[in-house]
Amino acid sequence: MTTSGDHPIPAVGVVIIDRGRILLIRRGREPARGQWAVPGGKVTGDEPLRAAAAREVREETGLDVEVGDVAWVGATAGESDRRFVIIDFYGTVRGGELRAGDDAVDAGWFALEAARALPMPPTMHELLDAITAADPGGTM
Repeated sequence: MTTSGDHPIPAVGVVIIDRGRILLIRRGREPARGQWAVPGGKVTGDEPLRAAAAREVREETGLDVEVGDVAWVGATAGESDRRFVIIDFYGTVRGGELRAGDDAVDAGWFALEAARALPMPPTMHELLDAITAADPGGTM
């Protein structure tokens, strides 16, 4: 797969909100190593987007999720050869136990406003703005 500026790498993430708290993982590898983000990662081969999103959540958090509607679509800036187009979905936990795994070194639930203070990639601020605008009361 080409990773030039004309062919970004497809990536997915899952926004899981429970009682006004969002599930975030701290990334253990690049891109964005050490920063907090929703669980997610690259789509492999011809994998369906929602299946990739559920797989990434399971690998990074130990949780099984039902993947729902699209929450946000964006792209990383073109500062290197590795550009990503990101499709973030809403998700609902259906089972499992929270634990950091795969390339996540930590995982936890954060109040939406507290999450903004964490070190995170610029795309996460865009995502938080979009989900806050969609649900201003934080009732998801």
